[in-house]
Amino acid sequence: MEKATFAAGCFWGVEAAFMEVRGVADTTVGYLGGTTQNPTYEDVCSGTTGHAEAVEVTFDPQIISYEQLLDLFWDIHDPTTKDRQGPDRGSQYRSAIFYHSDGQRTQAQASMDKAQAPGRFRDPIVTQLVAAPVFTPAEDYHQQYFEKKKKAFL
Repeated sequence: MEKATFAAGCFWGVEAAFMEVRGVADTTVGYLGGTTQNPTYEDVCSGTTGHAEAVEVTFDPQIISYEQLLDLFWDIHDPTTKDRQGPDRGSQYRSAIFYHSDGQRTQAQASMDKAQAPGRFRDPIVTQLVAAPVFTPAEDYHQQYFEKKKKAFL
């Protein structure tokens, strides 16, 4: 199993998209890229910690490749808007790929270059490419949020 970590706006929807992928064994939503140790949701939402809402994806590379996960990442959000996705605004909603190895960094850069090709996006990509820092899992009520809410309505 390998890990991949992505920030693409509110982590609930990002997690839901990756949970549907064959070969993804687990997802965990959380925070990374900031200065506060063990931040809470309220800390991150204040916009003062520097953290991004992100999803850590555990995947089986025998079933799905990192490159395929990157393709999904580009498809599920707008990587051309700085510090926002849809109605959500703030640096915690930024677009970022947090790589776990030099190989992931190389693949992510190639994927970003490919995504930036003429015709894909109207504006330049602003996605950050950053070595994965410490990942702090979000509070339990955020984990598999949409799945929990769906069950509550059934």
